[in-house]
Amino acid sequence: MKTNVKSVIKPPVKTTVKPSRSKKRSRKRFRPIVSTLRIIAWIAAIGVFWCAYLLWVINSYEMPKSIAKADAAIVLGASLWSDEPSPGLRERLDYALNLYKQGKVQHFIVTGGLDHNGSKLTEAEGMRNYLVEKGIPVRNIVLENDARSTYENLLFSKPLAKKNGWNHLIIVTNDYHSARSAEIARYLNYTSVEVLGFKSQVLSTAYNQSREVLAFTKWKLDAILLHFGLQSPDTSF
Repeated sequence: MKTNVKSVIKPPVKTTVKPSRSKKRSRKRFRPIVSTLRIIAWIAAIGVFWCAYLLWVINSYEMPKSIAKADAAIVLGASLWSDEPSPGLRERLDYALNLYKQGKVQHFIVTGGLDHNGSKLTEAEGMRNYLVEKGIPVRNIVLENDARSTYENLLFSKPLAKKNGWNHLIIVTNDYHSARSAEIARYLNYTSVEVLGFKSQVLSTAYNQSREVLAFTKWKLDAILLHFGLQSPDTSF
């Protein structure tokens, strides 16, 4: 008598290879490094985006097509060289002189304190001397001798303008500096002001725009601190 024996084929058993303890330890060891690299990458990406945004703000400034007559021009200071205006500052003063010759302004507020570069005169005094040599009556020039930053330039100039009854003002500076100057003027509640920023023929555009990105970033932080009373008016730009 024959018997039918059915063979049962069992599926192959999958064997899972567990990672060794050394591999687990290696992964745990590298996790903080990977997390740190990710954080650094995110910070770098945000930094690049922020710099690109500020460069767009700086370069989006446009000079007005027509300049209205103003009561006075605030000429923002820059470095003196041996108590004489540096080439970049001379450009600002020459631009202000042209406004005077065109009858756009009759008075000036020159603003800037003492440089820490060996100068014996304040920026404002050096600017006053230059304008007087070019024929501007000294009585038409008001000095602001204490400012050490753009914020202080405009902060300390505002009461001088008010004291003299000057309501409509022009701020004279360079194009790369115009956006920040306008924002600071708004922060200080200048009611009737126009920022005139011209393109320099003697200063490096790349250098000054790069520096302005840093200065603009610092101003944004200072504005927050000033708002909450945690920052003095002094800034380094």
